[in-house]
Order: sequence, then C-alpha cells, then structure tokens
Amino acid sequence: MKKLVTLTLTLSAICLWISTANTAQASATGEELFKQHCSVCHPNGGNIIKPHETLYKGEREVNTVEAIVDKMRNPGPGMSKFDSNVLPDSDAKAIAEHILKTF
Repeated sequence: MKKLVTLTLTLSAICLWISTANTAQASATGEELFKQHCSVCHPNGGNIIKPHETLYKGEREVNTVEAIVDKMRNPGPGMSKFDSNVLPDSDAKAIAEHILKTF
C-alpha cells in the first residue's frame, strides 16, 4: 500500500511538472519564440545564409501571417523546415506576427 501511495504521488508530481512546462511554452511571446527558433539565422531580421533575403518589410518575399507560416512549413533551400511537430501553429503565428510588427 505504501508503494502505491508513493507511486501515485510521484506520478502526480510528474504530471504537474509536465503541465507547468507546457504552460510556460504556450505563454512564450512571439519575440521569445523568434529568438529561440529563428534568430540564429536571422539575427536582427537579417539572413546569414542569404543576405539579400532579409525579414525586413521591403525585402521579404511574404507579408502576411499565413504566408510567413507557410514559408516556415515549406521553406526553400537553406532554411530549416519547421513543421507543426516542431513548432505548433500558435507559436508559428506568434513568430509571424512578431516578424511583421518588428521588421
């Protein structure tokens, strides 16, 4: 019986930890997500792989949230693919909104 109680408490603690970790990820801002997933190749909106294809308004190929998310999901050569298993739609949209607002 004591082992069952200990196991139940341990599993409860793990579930609470996982829930808290998911909530923290879900509450990340577009800026934080951009820094985490994009800024290595796009520092300050630039582009270290293709310097002529920056994220700045006058230079970027796409200018809507949907188009930016599509570009993340189906990039061309030189860009990592961010499918929904890697980057949920809500996070991808937050990044796209940050790009549109910031650059």
